Amino acid sequence: IGVMSGRSKISLHKGSLIALQSHHDSKYPNMRVCFASSADTPQAERIGRAALKLLEVVPGTTVWDLVVGRDWKGEDINQIGRQPPLSSNKSATHFPILRELTKVRYDRMLFFDDCNWGDHCGQVERACKESDTKKGPTTVRTPFGLGPDEWATGLEKYAKNNKKR
Repeated sequence: IGVMSGRSKISLHKGSLIALQSHHDSKYPNMRVCFASSADTPQAERIGRAALKLLEVVPGTTVWDLVVGRDWKGEDINQIGRQPPLSSNKSATHFPILRELTKVRYDRMLFFDDCNWGDHCGQVERACKESDTKKGPTTVRTPFGLGPDEWATGLEKYAKNNKKR
């Protein structure tokens, strides 16, 4: 299942679909989702947002409906692209903006990244830390997309990093 962009099919990776369906079903009641994407052209940004408005999590509910509609009450807080004020460095732009807009602490974020030409996870881990805990987002690299195993790994790492002491 997917949407066409020219000759290319855009679809959700299996782990993404599992995560979003679990979120839709309120399996993680305090979880909210947003996106930090370094889409490299304005056209890529438009395609990405359009795909989110078309791809369904469950019949009749798109990714956009769930994430923007339910999680953020209709406000698009997603940081997609590299056009100013964004840059290719998510740790310098995307994450500080998301931290400000969402009021979610860095150490309460879980970040999956599929970049194959740089280490956004490492950059975000090093640069985006809370002053009181010195901790940042839990991150998982997904060079082949978010599969079920990567989703499970992210949940396990997040639980370990946020265990009450």
